Amino acid sequence: MNPAAICVFGEVLFDHFPDGRRVLGGAPFNVAWHLQAFGLAPRFVSRVGADAEGEAVLAAMRDWGMDTRFVQVDPQRPTGRVSVRIAGNEPSYDIVADCAYDAIEPPGANLPAAGLLYHGSLALRSAVSRAALDTLLRATPPARIFLDVNLRAPWWETESIRAMIHRADWLKLNRDELDTLYPGHSDNRAQASRFLAENGLQGLVLTFGAGGAHAITAGGGDCQVRPAQTVDVVDTVGAGDAFASVMILGLTRDWPLAQTLERAQQFASRIVGRRGATVHERDFYRPLLDAWETTAT
Repeated sequence: MNPAAICVFGEVLFDHFPDGRRVLGGAPFNVAWHLQAFGLAPRFVSRVGADAEGEAVLAAMRDWGMDTRFVQVDPQRPTGRVSVRIAGNEPSYDIVADCAYDAIEPPGANLPAAGLLYHGSLALRSAVSRAALDTLLRATPPARIFLDVNLRAPWWETESIRAMIHRADWLKLNRDELDTLYPGHSDNRAQASRFLAENGLQGLVLTFGAGGAHAITAGGGDCQVRPAQTVDVVDTVGAGDAFASVMILGLTRDWPLAQTLERAQQFASRIVGRRGATVHERDFYRPLLDAWETTAT
């Protein structure tokens, strides 16, 4: 097992905005995209349709230098699609059902075990994709699992989400999601600590949008971060995915928790100044890479 190897499992789709723009996205894809720019060369396991948007996904990945070997092509289902609406700088989503990422198949023995596997919850709304991830985890178990919860109604069930959390090592979710899954607590810090302990997690990252984030670990780590007041917000689509990508980078690089959290917030604050969740200019990443002394390949 390569402790630096990253596997990302889940959806890739196109976000369709009210002004007619179409932006490549999906939380796992966004995370993989950023990790590629940060030099981690993730293996992305997903599925697209045999259509023009599926071809566009693969072309964008190749142009970005990403490994496309584990992106399957579905002959029947379309590439994922979400209609995004923005109200008060906050996105809402109309997620199309029965897309290609709902039918991900096990990638097979040619996918080596990773040091860390990231997945969200949306692609696991489907029993087929859930089974594929279960097979992957049994065949090539990673050293750590990083779960990014995304509770998108009506595409989740409490029992399924709790099962994902129980087998995860690191968990990222926002305050509303924590309140939904673990209600009855007025103190977010105590609530997060109890939730971490009850689920046997190594670490938990609780995000508050414009209020920043709070991270705790089973070893006693506890720190908070807030964005600078000067952040210009264009839209918040993909901000959480940007945050998650740097948390993964920090875990892979063994950065201290407070430093990782600060850098994750720094990157998320840069992303919200752009329209859409992914950036196609490598110069966007260069100042951060230079400041963090991380070498991109």
